[in-house]
Amino acid sequence: MAAPRADTLQSVELADGVEIHLRVAGLSVRSMAYMMDLLIRIGIYIVVAILAFWLLAGVIGPQMTGGLMMLFMFFMEWFYNVIFEAGPRGATPGQRSMKLRVMSMTGGPVTLAQAVMRNFLRVVDFMPGLYLTGIVCMLFTKRFQRLGDLVANTVVTYADPPPVITPNVEVRAERRAPAQVLTREEQAALLQFIERAPLWADERRLELAALAQPLTHAPGVEGLRRLCGMALWLQEPEEKRAAPPPLKGASLFQS
Repeated sequence: MAAPRADTLQSVELADGVEIHLRVAGLSVRSMAYMMDLLIRIGIYIVVAILAFWLLAGVIGPQMTGGLMMLFMFFMEWFYNVIFEAGPRGATPGQRSMKLRVMSMTGGPVTLAQAVMRNFLRVVDFMPGLYLTGIVCMLFTKRFQRLGDLVANTVVTYADPPPVITPNVEVRAERRAPAQVLTREEQAALLQFIERAPLWADERRLELAALAQPLTHAPGVEGLRRLCGMALWLQEPEEKRAAPPPLKGASLFQS
């Protein structure tokens, strides 16, 4: 199966200057987790309804039993996610089945207040129907946050660490100075590229290397090799370089 092209590894800078990386979950996997939780709740409702009408209908009457059943369903709809997400695993059974968890944007577990806030705002994300507001909000935020996540400062991430991908394309890069001067931002982009490239599939590496073709002047694997060589050159201590590091220049990475 082809590796996904989208890079969901997002960096978050904390107040003290520390940078953390979160592997956020997208719309499709979160939708599957929601459907799993929905099926679980429906199964619970069926079992509880059968037991309630079997044990209580003859004692307190069917109307009172129906009222208690409605109260139970109300509690489940509002607090099912809250109880599990505020727990030690930070995930509902459906989210755990998809290997997801809800985290604070600081990388820590969500508090009870955050869990209540993000789930009570589901009623807004659901409007005008079928979670349309939440879906649109997720599609227009880089960390796939719905309105409840934005207000509660939470994010849904993968619980497992990102898999280590063994590359099929062998890259033997030699240190080489860039052919033209670079800005500080472009130097940082090159260094981040070589740091995060081991987490990507070959297709993703080649895709990003193609964006830098105006710098490498080579397509495909050769362009990737030259790009890695320039990143290795930037990693050298400044006093060992043959020339001062380039600081100025036009933008290179263009989509």
